[in-house]
This record gives sequence, C-alpha cells and structure tokens, in this order.
Amino acid sequence: MATTTITNIGSLVTNDPALGDGTPLGLIGNAAVVIEDDRITWVGPADKAPATDTAYDAEGRAAIPGFVDSHSHLVFAGDRTAEFNARMSGRSYSAGGIRTTVAATRAASDAALEANLVRHLHEARRQGTTTFETKSGYGLTVQDEARALRIAAAHTEEVTYLGAHIVSPDYADDPAGYVELVTGEMLTACAPYARWVDVFCEKGAFDGDQARAILTAGAAAGLIPRVHANQLSYGPGVQLAVELEAASADHCTHLTDADVDALAQAAGTTVATLLPGAEFSTRAQWPDARRLLDAGATVALSTDCNPGSSYTSSMPFCIALAVRDMGMTPDEALWSATAGGARALRRTDIGVLTPGARADLALLDAPSHVHLAYRPGVPLVSAVWQKGLKTA
Repeated sequence: MATTTITNIGSLVTNDPALGDGTPLGLIGNAAVVIEDDRITWVGPADKAPATDTAYDAEGRAAIPGFVDSHSHLVFAGDRTAEFNARMSGRSYSAGGIRTTVAATRAASDAALEANLVRHLHEARRQGTTTFETKSGYGLTVQDEARALRIAAAHTEEVTYLGAHIVSPDYADDPAGYVELVTGEMLTACAPYARWVDVFCEKGAFDGDQARAILTAGAAAGLIPRVHANQLSYGPGVQLAVELEAASADHCTHLTDADVDALAQAAGTTVATLLPGAEFSTRAQWPDARRLLDAGATVALSTDCNPGSSYTSSMPFCIALAVRDMGMTPDEALWSATAGGARALRRTDIGVLTPGARADLALLDAPSHVHLAYRPGVPLVSAVWQKGLKTA
C-alpha cells in the first residue's frame, strides 16, 4: 500500500484538541500528515514523521480538513439571473421562485443534469470541498425526483430526498394530494437512492403538520430527517427538527428564545446549519451564530448552493460572511465548515485530520486558516487531497 507524507505544514488544523494545542481546532505547528491509501495514519510534528514512499512539501502552508458542505441543491437546470437582478433592484425573495427551476429541470436530459452537477462539484473541490450533501427537489414528480437522486447518488453518498421542496405546480389546488404523493409513491421510488429526507417547512411551502407527516413517512422508510427550518419567518421548523431528532435544522434565521434553547439542548443530536450565502443573495436578515454558540448549540456552515437564493459553491466565502456578519470567530467558522458539517451528516471520518479519518484535506496559500476570513474572495486553496488522492 502506497504511503505519502505531507510535510513542512506551517499550521495544521486537526479539529482534535487532544492532538494539538488543546483548542477545538487542535492546531499543530511545523506539522506533517501521513496518508496510506485513502486514510490518515499519522499526524504530528514534521521532525517525528515516519518514513513513507513519497513526500510532498507544503512549504510552510496551512493545512485544514476538507470542507464538508452539508446542504446543497445541485441537481438542476437553467439559472435565475433575471430573478437575482430584479431582487437586487428591490424585489424580495419568496419560495415561489423555485417553480422556475422546476420547469427547466423537468425539461433537461439526464446527461445535462449530470454534467451540471459534475461542473459544480469540480468548482467546489477547487475551493477545498471534499464532501458534499445534495438534494432533489426540482422535479416534483415521481419520475423526476427519482432520476435526480439517482444522478446524485452516482457522485456522493450524502443524498437527500426533498420531494417536499414546494407543492408541485401540478397540485397547486390540492396540496393534501401532493403530500400524499410525497409520502407514498414518490417516497417508494426515491428512498433506494437517498440517505436523508428533508422538507421546506415555511410559509409558501409546507406547514408543521404537513412537514411532520412527510418526515415521519421518510423515517419509516429508513431515511434520516433534516429540515429547512425558520428561513423566511418564525415557524415550527426548528421545534419539529428537535422533536423528530433530525440530523440538522437548516437556515435557522428567525429563532425564538425557545428555538435556541431547544437547539442547545439537542446539541448532540440536531445541528443548527447556517447558510449565509442565502442571506447574502437575498439581502435578508443574517442568522445570529453568536446567539446559538453562546447557548451551546452545535453549528455548521454550508453553502446552500442553488440557482435561486444562494448560487455559490464557495465554503471560504461562507466562512468570510459568517465572521463578518454572523458573530463567529475565524476559528469557529472553520470548525463549523469542517467538523460541524460532518456532525450535520453524522459522520466521524471526515471534517477532522486524525489517524483513521478519511484523507481529505486542503493546503492554503497562506500561513494560517485565519486568512480564509482575512482575505475574502482570494483563491487561497492551493492543493486538495480527496480520499488520499491529490485532485487539485
């Protein structure tokens, strides 16, 4: 089995306090990482690294775990440039804009949808993302939802059934009928391709009772719940996520004190995933990460990459937004974009650089991870390893 040492790392983020300086990031200076096949077998000071077949000189650069993007919508066709342009001229975002993408996605071929997905994956990987979750939700028919998940499952194990993105235009006058479809025939067709079930619990999409029915049916089919919660307004989404022990409550923009307390109490089960790209792209109120962190909630950062409300695949950009506008420190933001995302996917083998973990990491053209927020918009990722292979 081939072994490689990445040596002369100026600052290594392990996300394991026991391996490094005792902080949550577990920092090690002048460090090395040993990779065997797709796994990390050793981390520590460079001058103590064991001999390996090959070596890669990091030349003093910082190394971080590969970003874990735990919320994206990448199986789609078309774009919504006109909508974005109009919104930046004063029109507010509403869930109804999703219907534009539904029409384009239904009309696209399988090959076109997969090519678009792969293009965005390559774009994200160049920016340090090594794990991503993605959802259906732009088909809203049995056939189109199932093909979206089938296409996604060929590229990631983190696939989410989101037939409950909005009520299908085909059922505009019969939302109860659409919920029946989502919990019945559509679920049966989609469950074999998915690990997760999600619902957009929001005004203009699905109310609390509908969301509970959809998530409960998904769980009965073996899927783990996650929830689009409290993005556009106060509502039942967060409480429902905690009640059903969902892996994550995503967005969490409009929270009552009771919502924050619930997420803090459920910190070991339900992660509060914040998606600042959506607020940036819609000029909406920022989620208050500081409030959640101070209460004791577990927080993840993700891109929400989608063609309507957050068309970015850049985790570094989301880190910069979280530090600038959501009250996070650079350390907290990086942890949330790596280990936090892993927790939102209930994974222990990613988001960390520790022996036994998957060999997913990024080198930064900078001496410290702090530069991700310090130098926003600058392409700092200089090399990426995914499953032990240097890919960028």
